[in-house]
Amino acid sequence: MTVMKTSMRNFYAHKGRMALSAVAVLLSVAFVCGTLVFTDTMNTTFDKLFASTSSDVTVSAKGASDTGETTSDNGKPPVMPASVLGAVRKADGVKSAEGTVFSTSATVVDADKDSLSPTSGAPTIVGNWNGNDARTMEITEGAAPKGSDQVMVDADTADKHHLKLGDEIGVITAVGTHTAKVSGIAAFQVTNPGAAIFYLDTKTAQETLVGESNVYTNVNVTAASGVSDAQLKKNVAAEIGADYKVQTAKETADANRESVGGFLDVMKYAMLGFAGIAFLVGIFLIINTFSMLVAQRTREIGLMRAIGSSRKQVNRSVLAEALLLGVVGSLLGVGAGVGIAVGLMKLMGMTGMNLSTDDLTVAWTTPVVGMVLGIVVTVLAAYLPARRAGKVSPMAALRDAGAPADAKASAVRAVIGLLLTGAGGFGLYLASAADKAAEGSLWLGLGVVLSLIGFVVIGPLLAGVVVRVLGAIVLRAFGPVGRMAERNALRNPRRTGATGAALMIGLALVACLSVVGSSMVASATEELDKSVGTDFIIQSDGGQLMTPQAVQAVKSTPGLERVTEYKWTEADFTTPDGKRLDKTAITAADPTYATDLRVETVAGNLADAYRPDSMSVHEKFAEDHKVTLGSKIAVAFENGSTARLTVRAITSSDAVIDQGAMYTSIDTLKKYVPADKLPLDTLVFATAKDGQQDAAYTSLKTALHDYPQYTVRDQTDYKQELKDQIGQLLNLIYGLLALAIIVAVLGVVNTLALSVVERTREIGLMRAIGLSRRQLRRMIRMESVVIALFGALLGLGLGMGWGATAQQLLALQGLNVLEIPWPTIIGVFIGSAFVGLFAALIPAFRAGRMNVLNAIATE
Repeated sequence: MTVMKTSMRNFYAHKGRMALSAVAVLLSVAFVCGTLVFTDTMNTTFDKLFASTSSDVTVSAKGASDTGETTSDNGKPPVMPASVLGAVRKADGVKSAEGTVFSTSATVVDADKDSLSPTSGAPTIVGNWNGNDARTMEITEGAAPKGSDQVMVDADTADKHHLKLGDEIGVITAVGTHTAKVSGIAAFQVTNPGAAIFYLDTKTAQETLVGESNVYTNVNVTAASGVSDAQLKKNVAAEIGADYKVQTAKETADANRESVGGFLDVMKYAMLGFAGIAFLVGIFLIINTFSMLVAQRTREIGLMRAIGSSRKQVNRSVLAEALLLGVVGSLLGVGAGVGIAVGLMKLMGMTGMNLSTDDLTVAWTTPVVGMVLGIVVTVLAAYLPARRAGKVSPMAALRDAGAPADAKASAVRAVIGLLLTGAGGFGLYLASAADKAAEGSLWLGLGVVLSLIGFVVIGPLLAGVVVRVLGAIVLRAFGPVGRMAERNALRNPRRTGATGAALMIGLALVACLSVVGSSMVASATEELDKSVGTDFIIQSDGGQLMTPQAVQAVKSTPGLERVTEYKWTEADFTTPDGKRLDKTAITAADPTYATDLRVETVAGNLADAYRPDSMSVHEKFAEDHKVTLGSKIAVAFENGSTARLTVRAITSSDAVIDQGAMYTSIDTLKKYVPADKLPLDTLVFATAKDGQQDAAYTSLKTALHDYPQYTVRDQTDYKQELKDQIGQLLNLIYGLLALAIIVAVLGVVNTLALSVVERTREIGLMRAIGLSRRQLRRMIRMESVVIALFGALLGLGLGMGWGATAQQLLALQGLNVLEIPWPTIIGVFIGSAFVGLFAALIPAFRAGRMNVLNAIATE
């Protein structure tokens, strides 16, 4: 009880000093809880949507996916004859059945040819209005479509694009373009995560999406009273045979849930990973806080020991303070986490993914995880300072405050740090020398962990060297004030090392990812320059295939020398070694593709692969299946017959573009696949006549004006798109790493604040002999800057080493260029100085306001 009273008294006596550590715990716990609440809410939203939109039993074509997605390589959804509907209605236990047709591979545009598709990555769904949709949608304006000239749109899409009754929209599919006017607007009765949905009448939907009547993509079946979904599925399957896919509502919902679950899990664990980094940084802050508090209370602890307190009691007293800190910080963090989740939902809403706070889900495990994590991390971080407090002897009460440094412990720490750093460096060396990416990745991970721990342990030793160098470069210009700032930073190397390490972790990851991202862009750019021999690439950013009409528009564009079509399909291979490889990708292209993409060959000539009944394979495939030039491979094309193709070329497996692709000609594909089953073009390449590149570029954009789903890019555009995509990903990661850097800044603030308290008497004496308030504040700011630059120098150096090693692994995949983004590295280093200045504002202000006489009188 006495221990708890002492802990409570000390906690409240130093509540100001504890505040920043509590904020670090709060932020880390809040990010963990916010992530869990956010992802649980998304799961709840999708679960409600899938449960409400699934009929008791759904019958679909065998080629349809379990999730109901209808993209196929001919741009049309897999369908079944309308006769299936009649057969389903005859099955026992069927109350009602209704045929539906829908597609997720359509583009919808307004009258100005602007896309109405979501920008969040959610699907655009075009289908017929049916009874199943009527259960989940309420018509709020107008009426359901009746006739080919009418279409109904969901309310969210109508609001976003300001659509109103009578507005004209166009539905673009592989069949062609269908125009209609908005006849109604329907609102979701459950949360719509962001899909854009358009409804046509049944006949129009069939003709627009499939190009023929009397077909359906699905049959929605409702069970009669007392009939279970499982029994209904069994009855329907018995009636229609095994040629169709039959799923219960639960099976359909589970398949949909699984399809989005992978994405949600990636998001969840990535965000939790960044929260873990913030926790790691927070550990240094907490260790520093309690280490300094113990050092400042050495005399007090010595007196407690002198009057009978045992080591265990002193130890427990410090740990009890940490427990209180963890409880307070974690409680506030759990509450803040719910706020973060709501903020993330609003942010997703701005990108087009609508999430309602009505679905806000706070599972009982979320606060439990947050509390346990926050408390355990805080107590563990305080354990070493607590042990140090327990070792304070009663004689310390007779000495000045502040325990002397343990030279033996420092030497042991230096040896351990050097060993760990050396082991980490050796791990990175093994990673860079690896022949296989999988093996190298293991060494890279081990090297990163060991080198990071090594730098943290050896930080105090490095501080003595690096701070002196930084002081000579940065601080000496400020005269005596700069020299005092340098000495203050060197006074306690362990403290400076721990404070710099907190900033080092975040900046090391920033530098590593910057190097990797820049190297990827530089490597891909070099590969484009070296390999791509065409001027323009035309494709859909949304993954839609090229319609024949769009391809014809490209071919009719004036100023083009050649146009190359590129198709992708799957086939079952039987190799010379007798192995059967199901659903293996094969690319069919025009012979000019050998010129448009200069793929390195290790045997034969790639142009020969486009001869009749010929193909190419890549080097690794040839080695694995004993394929040589002249070998025959049986290729059973999807939706077609089996061909025996002769291998005419073996390409390098190290290519960046089209890595691992196997080629044949479109003429060969047409020979074995019926015309109505041929896959549509994935993309099209176009090459302008000499000197007409600019005119052809403009003409292509004009020719494809009526096909807004496709984008025309020249090589400059393509490189910029690649750079932008990687840049957006890095910016997202930097944003998440900002949490760790904020916690690190709090660590600098806390260290300086406690350092000012520790040096109260010293500051008073300096003021008494003539140091002005301005000089005092400048001294503290310079000390903060040099600590921040110390952490930045270590972090950026370590991160560049990690990034360079990671690039060596990428080189095994063909990304051979190492590029250090010096503007980013230098900008971050300079920015760290401003971080140090910002962190010192409050401590410097408080130091400047000290009363000189009171400061001198301080014990």
